[in-house]
Amino acid sequence: MRIGHIRERDAPAGTPWRLAAALDDGERPARWLDLEVARRRLVRLDERLAHNDPLFRVPVTTLDAHLGTTGGEQRGRVAGLTALVDPFRSGAVALEEDDDDAVLAAADLIFGPPILRPPSFRDFYAFEGHVATMWRRRDQEVPEAWYRLPIFYFSNTSEIRGDGEPVHAPAGSMELDYELEVGAIVDSPIADVPADRAEDAIGGYTILDDWSARDLQRDETTVRLGPAKGKDFATSIGPWLVTPDELASARVPGAAGPDLAMTASVNGVECSRGSWVDAHFSFGRMLERASTDVRLRPGDLIGSGTVGSGSLLESREGTLGRYLEPGDVVTLAIERLGRLTTPIVARVSDRR
Repeated sequence: MRIGHIRERDAPAGTPWRLAAALDDGERPARWLDLEVARRRLVRLDERLAHNDPLFRVPVTTLDAHLGTTGGEQRGRVAGLTALVDPFRSGAVALEEDDDDAVLAAADLIFGPPILRPPSFRDFYAFEGHVATMWRRRDQEVPEAWYRLPIFYFSNTSEIRGDGEPVHAPAGSMELDYELEVGAIVDSPIADVPADRAEDAIGGYTILDDWSARDLQRDETTVRLGPAKGKDFATSIGPWLVTPDELASARVPGAAGPDLAMTASVNGVECSRGSWVDAHFSFGRMLERASTDVRLRPGDLIGSGTVGSGSLLESREGTLGRYLEPGDVVTLAIERLGRLTTPIVARVSDRR
């Protein structure tokens, strides 16, 4: 199942996001099902649903509300939304051939972040190819601890962007860079969970761009406290959330991740290529580490870290020849997860 926050392209400014699920298979579904319209229609057909299942009693608004991240009660996990989708996909409930208000054309939609306000964002460092390149640039070997411990840092959740939302370099930076990652959204409360059960708490996966201001980051890391203003100005995720069952056939026995290609292009020119299968740590290992002695909450966002070659810091000499500038368009793609596109714009000095 693919689910996303949507609104019509011609909707007035400030129109709330709505939750929709893909009706078509494939990485770029053409038709989407408005889940609140679907819920109301199913309850009209069978009033018992509203008595038996909280999913059908309360309007479907956002994934955040469904997971209870906005202060309300959690109504269910991501996979539970299939109860709204399956009757329409299977044909058990017929859709109108023309102008069905439950069906939305992807060409008419804007997609927001799959989770609008994650309670937290932990970004890991799971790909040896990227890590080794970073340490080689310092003329040093990868620390032995990296091979033992999934390492992460906390980043900012107030600057989450969706597909098509612009990003600009932060104040004082001339070295804006993308970072190609896999994102996972937790949909179950967990604590001290072992690696072999941890991935059961993941509701779905998405593409994640952990934007970096390399010049600011370079100064900050000399103090050895971790990234701050070199990272906290933007994180892009999207275009939608893909449930784990959609990736099952790409799983490789013994590998940390499925065999799915990951690419990044700037202005249509490919600058990065890797594979999720090359991760040193699985999301199970990452969640085991993240949940040790703490509670992870539904809606928490987990980043894999950058795939090998997945940034201009690694690849620009042989590709773009520079860092990002206003007017560039960055497109990250991961097989089965879709394509996440970001226009780069100039920074506006006065922000209110």
